[in-house]
Amino acid sequence: MDVTEQILTIGANALAASRELTKLSTRKKNAILEAMAAELDTQRGLIQEENAKDLAAGKENGLSSAMLDRLELTDERIDGMIKGLRDVAILNDPVGNEISTWNRPNGLEIKKVRVPIGVIGIIFESRPNVTCDAAALCFKTSNAVILRGGKEAILSNLAIAKAMQAGGATKDMPEHAIQLIPTTDRAAVKVMCQMTDYLDLIIPRGGEGLIKAVTEMSHVPVIKHYKGICHTYIDATADLDMAWKISENAKCHRPGVCNAMETLLVHAAIAKTFLPKMGEIFTARGVELRGDEAVCTFIPEAKPATEADWYEEYLELILAIRVVDDVDAAIAHINQYGSGHSDAIVAQDEKTEKTFLAEVDSSSVYVNASTRFTDGAEFGMGAEIGISTDKLHARGPMGLEELTTYKFVIEGKGQIRE
Repeated sequence: MDVTEQILTIGANALAASRELTKLSTRKKNAILEAMAAELDTQRGLIQEENAKDLAAGKENGLSSAMLDRLELTDERIDGMIKGLRDVAILNDPVGNEISTWNRPNGLEIKKVRVPIGVIGIIFESRPNVTCDAAALCFKTSNAVILRGGKEAILSNLAIAKAMQAGGATKDMPEHAIQLIPTTDRAAVKVMCQMTDYLDLIIPRGGEGLIKAVTEMSHVPVIKHYKGICHTYIDATADLDMAWKISENAKCHRPGVCNAMETLLVHAAIAKTFLPKMGEIFTARGVELRGDEAVCTFIPEAKPATEADWYEEYLELILAIRVVDDVDAAIAHINQYGSGHSDAIVAQDEKTEKTFLAEVDSSSVYVNASTRFTDGAEFGMGAEIGISTDKLHARGPMGLEELTTYKFVIEGKGQIRE
């Protein structure tokens, strides 16, 4: 069977599974999710053995330390996947919920009701936990899912998917509800992107190149999990102890993820006080700093920044820093160079905070907190499918509601239109 035939078969099976998924009660879906969690725990050793092979291959192929960190499945991260499945199981099921209802003068009762999207394709790179998170959320919302991970995590992804399929089978999960494409052939992605007869939505998660490629070739609607050029702006009114702590966390907690800070903006009035200590903190954490002329004056070890640095998603211990005149200049910088992901202000002036919140055009905007919180679990949504930087039909962390659409249900008593 060639790649095209293989992927089309997977698509047809997913469509059939999606019809069966609509028949499952919330109680049944939750029992299946619990069984998946138990099987992940049972197969933990096998999953880590396969992950070790992926890690070894990644090191041999020169993957960066940040990418290897994204790839590694520690006990803690497997525990996180298991917890994510159980968290999703206890979340409210949006399928069937009435969004609104109203009556017409002719007696018709009209309801707007949440329903599954149908078949969702997830194309992702590096992080094998996405296999679990994406499958769980799609399943809870009665969507069939086709997963296509990157070659660097193929063995890990297959092991996770097989464990979830095995666990689900013990509770009669519809066959083919969760499928992982077993080939790393790039032709598989092109076939997926053209499967309009089987796929209702594609969500790409990964680097800028992947997302652009999928968006350009896809005939299927796409929701983009675009790059995270996240900013933190330190206002003249900021509590400096808070600002140092937030900035360190936003950059250093996990630099290889999309909600990590990539650019730090500092009000000129406090630059002389704030930047030297901030430079010491970042240097001690191994962060390479790139700054404008003022930054290089206050932090001698910083390298001069180029125009390209303001557009860069480093995903490693590199940070761009710029001194700005005021909150308006910070907002203008963010709206020009940002990716609409997550941006924060550290300030103690309410008017300045409100200006920032109103005028920064991003999916998640923070006051006095780290951008690292942009995450479905941290927002109380359970595991997330991704963080959309689009504005339609979902924006920000995508949880259960964002994986549904709606239909109108109209109940009458024999009315006809005249």
